[in-house]
Amino acid sequence: MSLLRITPSTRGSVSPQLLRLSIFLLLSLPDSKGKAIWTAHLNITFQVGNRIISELGESGVFGNHSPLERVSGAVALPEGWNQNACNPMTNFSRPQQADSWLALIERGGCTFTHKINVAAEKGANGVIIYNYPGTGNKVFPMSHQGTGNMVAVMIGNLKGMELLHLIQKGVYVTIIIEVGNMYRLWLSYYVTSLLTFLAATIAYLFLYRTWRPRVPISSTRRRRQIKAKVKKAIAQLQLRALRDGDKELDPNEHSCVVCFDIYKPQDVVRILTCKHFFHKACIDPWLLAHSTCPMCKCNILKT
Repeated sequence: MSLLRITPSTRGSVSPQLLRLSIFLLLSLPDSKGKAIWTAHLNITFQVGNRIISELGESGVFGNHSPLERVSGAVALPEGWNQNACNPMTNFSRPQQADSWLALIERGGCTFTHKINVAAEKGANGVIIYNYPGTGNKVFPMSHQGTGNMVAVMIGNLKGMELLHLIQKGVYVTIIIEVGNMYRLWLSYYVTSLLTFLAATIAYLFLYRTWRPRVPISSTRRRRQIKAKVKKAIAQLQLRALRDGDKELDPNEHSCVVCFDIYKPQDVVRILTCKHFFHKACIDPWLLAHSTCPMCKCNILKT
């Protein structure tokens, strides 16, 4: 029997560079000031024929309310065709030889808190939730208040489906979840880099404004006219205040793609002609700069 180690996994794992870039961009948002995101290293081991394959990669992120602890065990799936574990009576196909086990659950159908508590009540030592289909290996820190000391991490859909298919084929899969790296925007390194960048930008703008060629008056007038049309189109778009019970408040189904925050009661959203909706405070500046929907690129001036 041979041991094959893949580090990092090349079969559906998140590229470390891509994960770091995604986290950096998320932390760069105004509402993320001071927040920290902890990545999760997943050491995945399973046997194929006479080979034991071990994959190690920075494949996920810890939930916002998860303890930052090491946890390990065999991977178990919800029994039945539905893999979202939203039914409180959900049982898991826990391997008999396993002393500890981790629940692998699909995102959607109910809140993260509900899924994690269902698995905890069945005796899981940790929970791994994989993202929606079509999201590749995109991940984000889940919000799951009220789950106690249960370790919970999110992984991408591609990695989750890979694990799901292995287990459905009868492969015994074990995972060790280790605490990875913390990413915070306002570290001294980034502050120094930001100040250097701002100083260079200000100097460049000063020189550019001093030496730039004169812009024709007609071009300036044209830009002002377009901006006025965009403002008028924005003002004609529907506004709506969300209330308790609205389906848009489901955190597993909807969130603002501009600020990445979930919708809350009393939030004011603007509904575009393409029926996509976003926080008014987020989408108005976006439309003023781009005049298109950030999701489907529908141009509000042409509709």
